[in-house]
Amino acid sequence: MAAWRASGADTVRIVAEWQKVSPAVTERRPPVGFDPSDPQDPRYTWSRLDRAVRTATALGLSVVLVVTGPGPLWTAADPSGGSPRRYPRADLFGRFARAVARRYADAVDRYVVWNEPNVPLWLQPQFSCPFGRRRPCTPVAPHLYRALYRAADAAIHAADPGSRVWFGALAPRGYRPLSRNAQMRPLAFLRALACRDMRLRPLRTTRCLGFRPVASDGLALHAHGVGVAPDEPAAEADEAALGDLPRLERLLDTLQRLGGLRRRGSTAPFPLHITELGWETDPPDLRRGIDPALQATYLQQSAYLAWREPRVHTLLQYEWRDEPLGRGAAGAPAYSAWQSGLRYADDRPKPALAVFPQPFWLEVPAAGGPARFWGQVRPGGAHVVSLQGRTGPGRPWTRLARLQTDARGFWTLRRPVVRRAQYRFAWAPPAAARVRVAAPTGRSATLSVTPPGRVVGPAR
Repeated sequence: MAAWRASGADTVRIVAEWQKVSPAVTERRPPVGFDPSDPQDPRYTWSRLDRAVRTATALGLSVVLVVTGPGPLWTAADPSGGSPRRYPRADLFGRFARAVARRYADAVDRYVVWNEPNVPLWLQPQFSCPFGRRRPCTPVAPHLYRALYRAADAAIHAADPGSRVWFGALAPRGYRPLSRNAQMRPLAFLRALACRDMRLRPLRTTRCLGFRPVASDGLALHAHGVGVAPDEPAAEADEAALGDLPRLERLLDTLQRLGGLRRRGSTAPFPLHITELGWETDPPDLRRGIDPALQATYLQQSAYLAWREPRVHTLLQYEWRDEPLGRGAAGAPAYSAWQSGLRYADDRPKPALAVFPQPFWLEVPAAGGPARFWGQVRPGGAHVVSLQGRTGPGRPWTRLARLQTDARGFWTLRRPVVRRAQYRFAWAPPAAARVRVAAPTGRSATLSVTPPGRVVGPAR
C-alpha cells in the first residue's frame, strides 16, 4: 500500500467477503449461539481485514469497502444444494453487513453491496430456464440482488448513518441467456433489477409483485474494455465498458424517471463509480492481452475520458500486480486469472507503472482546430506544470505553456498541435509533498501526433 500511495493513488478498494471472515464455512448450520450482526462475536475472524483497513487509513488512503458474498454454506436458502452462491438469504446477509459497518464505521464511509452480481461466480442462478419448453430463460439474479442490496443498505445505514452505499459493481460483459448460469449482460441486469422488460414495460412476474425501487447513492461499475480501445463501444448493446457510458447513462436516467431506481435524497442523475478498470497484457495473457505499451496508452486515455465525463466520480485501477497464471491441461497456461496489473506477477514493472502517477492525453479534433492537452499529477494538490513540445525526435524541447493544476491535480489547455511533433509535461511537487511521500518528480510520458492527427505513445 505504501507503493500504491507513492505512485499517486488516493483510494483503495478492500473486499469484505462474507465467507472469508465467518465461521463454519462448509457447514449447513451456523454455530450455536453465533450472532452474525455482532462484530465482537469471537467466532468472526477479522484480522486480515482489520490489517488492510488499518494500513490504508494510516497511509492516508481512502477506503471503499465492498461487502459481498458468497457466504458460508449455511447462508444459502437451501444448504443441501451444496453451494452458498445459490439463493443466498438476504436476511442473513443484512446481519453480516451490519457487523461490517459497525466494525469499520470510524474508518470507512463508502460501501459497495456485493461484487459482480451478474456473474455466476458470485451469485446464482443468473436465470431460470424452463426444462423441455420452448420458452426463453428469464432473469433471476437481479431479483435476488435487489433483496440482498436492500437488506445490506438498511443495515449499513443503521450502523453507519453518514455513509454512502453504492449498488451494482457489475461486470461489463455477458452472454446469451441459454443456461441458468450464463453471465448476464449488465444493462439487461439493470432493467430486470428495476422490474422492466427489454422495451422498458413493467414486468408482471411473481418476482416483481410488491416492487419497490432500489434506493442508492450511486452506481458502481467494472468498466473493463477487453481488447478494445477505451472510447470504442461494444458491439452488443447491453454491455457496459468505458466506451458504453452514454447508453448506460441513458438507461439509468430512464429507469430513474420511470421509478425503477431512486437516487437517495436527490432527483439528480446517478453518479458513476468505476471501481474496476484495467486491460490485460500479452505477455502473459495470450488470449485476451494487449501489448503492454498499449495498456499504458489506454490507461491514460481512460483517465482523460473519465475526467471528461462529469458523472464519473471514482476511477480505480484494477489491479496493481498480475495474478499468477495457473496450469491447464498438459501443462499449458490457464488464463482464468487476471493480468491487468501495473506489474507482472514477478513484480517487474510494466510501462503503465511509469505513466500511472501522471496520465497525459491529447484530444485531437477530427475536423481540425486546436487540440485539448490534458494531464493530472496524482494524487492531486496544487502543482505548477510545464507543457513542452518538440518538432521531432532528437530536437530540443521547448516550453509551450506554464500552468497551475486544480486541487485534484488536473490541468488542461487548448492549443494547435503540429503533426509529427512530440509533447510532454514536467512538474515538481511542493517541498512538503516530497517530505511526506516519495512522490515521482520529473516528466510525464511523451505523446506524439502523427498523420492524420492520431495520438501515439507513451514513451519516456
